[in-house]
Amino acid sequence: MADIREIATGLQFPEGPVALGDGSLLVVEIARKTLTRIRPGQAPQVVAELGGGPNGAAIGPDGRCYVCNNGGLTFINVDGKLVPGLAPADYKGGGIDVVDLATGRVERLYDACGDIPLRGPNDLVFDNAGGFWFTDLGKTFKRARQRDRGAVFYAKADGSFIKQAIFPLEGPNGIGLSPDGTTLYVAETHTGRIWCYDVAAPGEIRPRKGPLPGEIGHMLYAASHYAMFDSLAIEAGGNICVADIPFGGITVVSPSGALVEQHRMPDMITTNICFGGKDLRTAFITLSSTGRLVAVDWPRPGLKLPW
Repeated sequence: MADIREIATGLQFPEGPVALGDGSLLVVEIARKTLTRIRPGQAPQVVAELGGGPNGAAIGPDGRCYVCNNGGLTFINVDGKLVPGLAPADYKGGGIDVVDLATGRVERLYDACGDIPLRGPNDLVFDNAGGFWFTDLGKTFKRARQRDRGAVFYAKADGSFIKQAIFPLEGPNGIGLSPDGTTLYVAETHTGRIWCYDVAAPGEIRPRKGPLPGEIGHMLYAASHYAMFDSLAIEAGGNICVADIPFGGITVVSPSGALVEQHRMPDMITTNICFGGKDLRTAFITLSSTGRLVAVDWPRPGLKLPW
């Protein structure tokens, strides 16, 4: 791996990096509850106060930033590093927030899918039709030793439509689309697995015949090491790059499910990756427990996102 370059430090559990066309980046700071803009060489600037627990982020077809809000997390300090915990005492639910980058205005777009409340929206990806897929990891509660089962939803960017597309999953986290948009990838945190699903149309999954009744997807990859997968990004050639905890880095998996390579980072809780820079050959990676956003030269170009 090439030299690791620090872009920003002192962040409060950054995730959801988004590389913008002007050379700046957006990140969420989950512990600070903000959407923050990073300009190299300048102090981070808060774009919006979101409350709860802002998580994955992406630019939509209207130019606004769409943010998965997990409703909040508790954090503990372990030897100077922030480590996320359970749902906070004031947790009231999760949702999808939208931020106007020019004004900082925040709009809550969704907080439920019919009678299904959104519990812990985590990450999202837009398709070419202007809708977005997002994961809901759920929440874990200390008071009753309970953990939600997760799901994948599909929604329109104008707030007019939302549906549950995949259920159940065990801690769905990272999500991405293949370069041709026909395969949806979902990383499960607790199992260290990547699943793939055939996309028939916007918001529609074409069921595959799995080994068990009711399965609609295919298990693409299961880590042979102890792994809790976080967010992911797709390369232009189709490889899946998933943040890998506690390995502390990025694990790269081919579309056929083969392990390609691993890139270690100086933070056990490496959580997110996105691509930007010239020819999308720069990987921006969040080192969350140590509050850093870093950049590395990537061996292959990343996939250009729709919007």
